[in-house]
Amino acid sequence: MLDSIKIKLQYWLPKLALTRLAGWGADKQAGWLTTLVVKAFARYYRVQMQEAQNPDLASYTTFNEFFVRPLRDGARPIVAEPHVLALPADGAISQLGAIRDDQIFQAKGHNYTLEALLAGNYLLAEPFRNGLFATTYLAPSDYHRVHMPCDGVLREMIYVPGDLFSVNPLTAANVPNLFARNERVICVFDTAFGPMVQILVGATIVGSIETVWAGTVTPPREGIIRRWTYPAAGMEGAIQLVKGEEMGRFKLGSTVINLFTPGSVQFAPHLNNGTVTRMGQAFAETAAAPDATVTPQT
Repeated sequence: MLDSIKIKLQYWLPKLALTRLAGWGADKQAGWLTTLVVKAFARYYRVQMQEAQNPDLASYTTFNEFFVRPLRDGARPIVAEPHVLALPADGAISQLGAIRDDQIFQAKGHNYTLEALLAGNYLLAEPFRNGLFATTYLAPSDYHRVHMPCDGVLREMIYVPGDLFSVNPLTAANVPNLFARNERVICVFDTAFGPMVQILVGATIVGSIETVWAGTVTPPREGIIRRWTYPAAGMEGAIQLVKGEEMGRFKLGSTVINLFTPGSVQFAPHLNNGTVTRMGQAFAETAAAPDATVTPQT
């Protein structure tokens, strides 16, 4: 009964207004009130502040500054083997596995299409048919910066406007097409084993999605799809990121979806639905022969 009420509230609540209000409040310097909120949040969610670069809760001037706190050096070692991809975020695996033609599994009884996830771009979707996907859910207690699984050169970024449903497991199990209907930022990379997509999915009270190369992508929320393209590897202005390097962040938490082409990688055998993830640990192994022409220089 309670779960049913929670789901109905997802449809009834003014999610955009709540998100704007949360974003406004999280960016305000409110002195003792900010400190009170930060301490209450850290206590309630059992945030592991010993991992933070700055563990002093009273020193954060805004809630957002606390929420996107960097980790101390060495807190997340990056898997060193060149053929092994690193997990992009702290969180938990919501789902992972094969893309069945263009169908991605969301939860029991719910699939969504690859093309819908990629904003109707069938040319972008085509190489990933029958490939692999992984969905990582970031809970409020988690570290909320997102990193590169492997070396990559940014090809394009697409902002897709959409709903702002919560992306927790309960909502994923009950709201059809959740990840294909929520606001998201699609990042397409060329890598040594072929194209890879990393998608940052928005949610209720996610006040902002940012990338390291573009800064704040949302807000503003203009209600239109926006697309940016970038120079190829070796060209002036190319954006090259190395494995483990930060690529984006959420100001209030959400979900990361990774897409891989058929035969390019194999997921680490220990990963299953519900597996707790720590950024930098083993994510997958490359199955294709490396192509050095798209490998960034470190």
